[in-house]
Amino acid sequence: MKPLFLNPPTFEDFDGGAGARYQASREVTSFWYPTWLCFPAGMIEGSRVVDAPVQRLTLDDCLEIAREYDMVVMYTSTPTLRIDIETARSIKEQNPSTIIVFTGPHVTVLPKESLELANGAVDVVCRGEFDYSVKELAEGMAWDEIDGISFMREGTVVHTVERKPVEDLDALPFASQVYLRDLPVNEYIIPHFLHPFVSIYSSRGCPSKCIYCLWPQTFSGRKMRSRSPENVYREVKWIIDNIPGIREISFDDDTFTADRNHAREVAEMIKPLGISWTINARANCDYETLRIMRDAGLRHVVVGYESGNEQILKNIKKGVTKAQAIEFTRNCKKLGLSIHGAFVMGLPGETRETIRETIEFARCLDLNSIQASLASPYPGTEFYELCKKEGWISSDSFIDETGHQTCVINYPHLSSREIFDAVEIFYNKFYFRPKYILRSIVKMISNGEERKKMLKEGKQYMAYMKKRKLVRG
Repeated sequence: MKPLFLNPPTFEDFDGGAGARYQASREVTSFWYPTWLCFPAGMIEGSRVVDAPVQRLTLDDCLEIAREYDMVVMYTSTPTLRIDIETARSIKEQNPSTIIVFTGPHVTVLPKESLELANGAVDVVCRGEFDYSVKELAEGMAWDEIDGISFMREGTVVHTVERKPVEDLDALPFASQVYLRDLPVNEYIIPHFLHPFVSIYSSRGCPSKCIYCLWPQTFSGRKMRSRSPENVYREVKWIIDNIPGIREISFDDDTFTADRNHAREVAEMIKPLGISWTINARANCDYETLRIMRDAGLRHVVVGYESGNEQILKNIKKGVTKAQAIEFTRNCKKLGLSIHGAFVMGLPGETRETIRETIEFARCLDLNSIQASLASPYPGTEFYELCKKEGWISSDSFIDETGHQTCVINYPHLSSREIFDAVEIFYNKFYFRPKYILRSIVKMISNGEERKKMLKEGKQYMAYMKKRKLVRG
């Protein structure tokens, strides 16, 4: 079969790609590559990847494209499942013989429930990593013989045996080659990355135990599997040689520094290429590893600090203390590395006081940029099970009518409204500091490109906050 790999249409500026830790429209336009769809697409002749939100494609546009394909593989998420099912239904109505396949963490965890909810609009659900499952479907292998899928037969859900995670990551195609073939590379934007950038993985899986993190608990697993440094080098070199104007490589591994030896080896391999790069790092990486990576071109680190309260860090099994986070931040600054800090409002143990503590912690760290998200207990995570047990979930809608995050957590001592409002308070107290404003003004005066970028982002941010106020009422 000839498959179309579709990141389906949802909301304006909806960031639902596989790299998105929280599937939602963000305060400033952000788009991750649909990397997970690109791996199997690179193995199947005649395939095509379509990223509807990034390519600004409507449902009608996608239906027109889908006419040319026998199979449509869609990446779905907890916030968008119902919308994606309706897209699948529209494709089926247009051509009932089209095989519709759903992939992603939500359907991995709840395959039976997802198929039943779809009520005939979805033929197959892939559980876990779907690279080879989709390839075998496209090759026409009998569904019973394909590991890691679920489907309906005579009104009953059939689950085939679990598919083992991919061990030989070097055997997979370069996702970047599919980006260049099918996607508008210049339209992918992460505000704190140099633009244009390309996002790739050097590993899958993460050994950390964080209870809220979606991917290791539902999809990529706790066991870290790595590409050989030589294989990573070949893809980075291919990107530099073949995609004009690329300024930065983003390693979107769950935690690039989880295996520090591998991180150092990759750094040494790509050092001669002279390209700027970014990583997701834990705030306990040692100075020497950071220095080796910096000397090899590392410019920027994305770090999940999550909270400034020690007990909350223990509650979520972060495995990093405040003291370690402070030392890590100090080391990054000493080495001249830029830091984007990610924080989460509403994690177990959150109170009005811990919110203030976290905001003050971020201000003291004085990071280059931050992201404040609402705690989202996605099915399949330990956080979800805890919230369900304690009765903390007040809604099953993770996004509002515009695609922005809503707060589904309601604690006896802290309401969902207070948690929701904390995000705006956090941003205002961090970004409207005299020190940060002065630094931004200096940057805008000295760099015309940076001035244009920051003014655009400021306008987007103000529009986002206006929407939040309307949602809040």
